[in-house]
Amino acid sequence: MKTMIELMKKIFTMPFPWNIWVMLLSMINFVGGVIFFTTFEGKFALISMIGAMVIMTFIYAKHGFVRLLGLGHILFWLPFMYFCLIQIKNWSLLDSAFRLWLLVVTLFNGVSLVLDFVDVFRFLKGEKEEIV
Repeated sequence: MKTMIELMKKIFTMPFPWNIWVMLLSMINFVGGVIFFTTFEGKFALISMIGAMVIMTFIYAKHGFVRLLGLGHILFWLPFMYFCLIQIKNWSLLDSAFRLWLLVVTLFNGVSLVLDFVDVFRFLKGEKEEIV
């Protein structure tokens, strides 16, 4: 638990604008997950956040605050986004708040995944020093 708290402190003390980005990304996933908890996607959002944090905590404990941390998002958000994209195409949800959240969470998580893939690639290519 101590390691996870240390990781969270590092994440939320990242320099601007990254600290704002992480807070916004977390809020979109968490608040939407809570509001739409009765849906599969709402539950999946919360499970994905927990799963990513567990993976990231293990990576942080072994390697520190390195670019490999993005692997947590990659492993959990790719399947989450798959299910979100399936629902977005559901015409019966066309004007719903649920569909709007699916669009927003998919957009933000998609941008985050691009950044995460770049970070993990850079780590695998040799950039193993701490990033903050």
